[in-house]
Amino acid sequence: MKIVVLDGYALNPGDLSWAPIQALGQLTVHERTPLDPPNTVIERSTGAAALLTNKTVLNATTIAALPDLRYIGVLATGYNVVDVSAAKARGIVVTNVPAYSTDSVAQWTIALLLELASQVGRHNAAVQQGQWTRSADFCFWQTPLLELSGLTLGLVGVGSIGSQVARIASALGMTVIGHSRSGRVPQDVRAASLEDLLRQADVVSLHCPLTPETHHLINAPRLALMKPTALLINTARGDLVDEAALAEALSAGRLAGAAVDVLSQEPPPADNPLLRAPHTIITPHIAWASSAARARLLHAAAGNLRQFQAGHPVNVVS
Repeated sequence: MKIVVLDGYALNPGDLSWAPIQALGQLTVHERTPLDPPNTVIERSTGAAALLTNKTVLNATTIAALPDLRYIGVLATGYNVVDVSAAKARGIVVTNVPAYSTDSVAQWTIALLLELASQVGRHNAAVQQGQWTRSADFCFWQTPLLELSGLTLGLVGVGSIGSQVARIASALGMTVIGHSRSGRVPQDVRAASLEDLLRQADVVSLHCPLTPETHHLINAPRLALMKPTALLINTARGDLVDEAALAEALSAGRLAGAAVDVLSQEPPPADNPLLRAPHTIITPHIAWASSAARARLLHAAAGNLRQFQAGHPVNVVS
C-alpha cells in the first residue's frame, strides 16, 4: 500500500519514529504540503491508497482527482479538514483519533485558567524587569488576583476533555456546570442550557466540536449574556468564537479576560482582532502537543490504518 503523510511535522518534528506506520506499506512523509500552488496536494497524493493529514484540507475536488484513494486517516480528533460526504460517496473510509490528548488539553485548559486568575507570567516579567527591586513594599501586584475556589466553571461540551477539566476544577474548589448536545453530563456536573450556563458561569470553557451548528457559537448576543467579570477559555476550535465580537467585548470591558489556544485562521493574520485585544492570552495551538500525547496519536493512527488493512476499520467517521 502506498501511504502518504501530507503534513507530518507538527505530529513528529523529529523526536518520534514513523516506524509503526512505515511497517504498513510504502511510506512517504511530507513535513508540510502548501495549498499554493493549488495542485500540490493532488500531485503528492496521486497513486496513494492511504492519505494521512492533520490540517491539510482534502476537499471534494481533491478527493475526486485521486482514483486510487481508499483511506483517509486524520491525525487529530477533529476531522473538519476532510469533506466527509465526498469521501463517503466514493466509498473512502475516513478515521480520526479520539481521546489521545485528553490529559494534555485538560492540563493546558487549567494552565490558561490559572494564568488568567493569577497572572504568574506577567508578575515574573515585572520582577525580571527590576520592579520588585525598586518597590517600596515587600510585595506588589499589577492586576487583581482571583481565587478560583467557590467560583462557577461552565463547560460547553462535556466529553472526555471537558470531563477531565471538570475533575481538576472540582479539586480547586470550583462549582462545575455543563452543557452538552446530548443533555448528558457527568455525575458531579450540573446540567444547564447554554444560555443559563453563560449567565451563571464565572469562567466559560469550550470543549465542543466545530460543526455548522457550532460555528460562532459564542457570538455578540451570547457574550452579552456573560458577567462582565467572567473569563472565556477556548482550547477546542477557533471558529467556535466570533473573534471580532470577543475582541470588542474585551475592549469595552464587558468581559474580564479570555485565553485561547486556537484561532479561526492558523497561523493568524496580523489583523486578527484578538492579537490587539486587552486582557487576552493566546498560545499557538499547542494544548495537544505534549510528547506523550503525540506518541499516542502516532501509534493510534498506525492502529487505525492497520485495522483498515485487516478489513475491520475502527474510529470511522465516514
